[in-house]
Amino acid sequence: MSIKYYKPNTPTRRFASTLGNEGLTKSKPNKAHLKGKKRTSARDSAGRMSVRRKGGGHKQRYREIDFRRENTGIIGTVQTIEYDPNRSANIALVVFQNGDKRYILAPKVLRAGQKIQSGPKAPIQPGNALPLSAIPDGTQVHNVELHYGKGGQMVRSAGSYAIVQAHEGDYVTVRLPSGESRKVFSQCFATIGIIGNEDHMNVQLGKAGRSRWLGKRPKVRGVVMNPIDHPHGGGEGRTSGGRHPVSPSGVPTKGYRTRKKKKYSDKMIVKRRKK
Repeated sequence: MSIKYYKPNTPTRRFASTLGNEGLTKSKPNKAHLKGKKRTSARDSAGRMSVRRKGGGHKQRYREIDFRRENTGIIGTVQTIEYDPNRSANIALVVFQNGDKRYILAPKVLRAGQKIQSGPKAPIQPGNALPLSAIPDGTQVHNVELHYGKGGQMVRSAGSYAIVQAHEGDYVTVRLPSGESRKVFSQCFATIGIIGNEDHMNVQLGKAGRSRWLGKRPKVRGVVMNPIDHPHGGGEGRTSGGRHPVSPSGVPTKGYRTRKKKKYSDKMIVKRRKK
């Protein structure tokens, strides 16, 4: 999709850009796969703010996505390519020969009217889902399962893809977009191709209001607060904090390891994303 720029009629329009609608079909979402989406505004069960700078935003309805690609061996036809407010990638509505309709993540070259399928015998072409054991080395994939039968959990954002590197016994080595290489069970499914809408990351919001539509609230620096409000606050004149960056509760915000040790997950990592 292309990026749309505007004449600078207003200060906002001078910097704002949006995504074009090429490739999207003009249709309303399939009602059978729509769900209500409850917003918590980043509050926990006690009603206290648990994540800062989130709240408001436009009302959205969730589209149920088939991350498992359960219609194995049944050919489906792409009916529409649609915008999804819940993710950066576009989605495709697929109608299968058994009458079932499912939403899937739309790969880059997928168009309305194309045929797709899933299963070990599916051809190697964008939109088809196969076990990693049936995918050749060097193939670009997305929507990769981490645990067999759980559905795709990795590589699901716009423009992203993983590369199948090697097959060894019951495991396949996959290089993820972060640069990490890890072993994945060979029977886990992955979808061929690069996820579309890759220009999503190049859009300029242009004004604070568009951030608020997305549920993003303003960010206030800790150094301009009072000591009672933030550990970086206070001091005579303008100060730079005087300590390593922390959150209002004193938790380090840079270089602080938050990943819990998972024996099974850690031993599958062949090469970490950071040296």
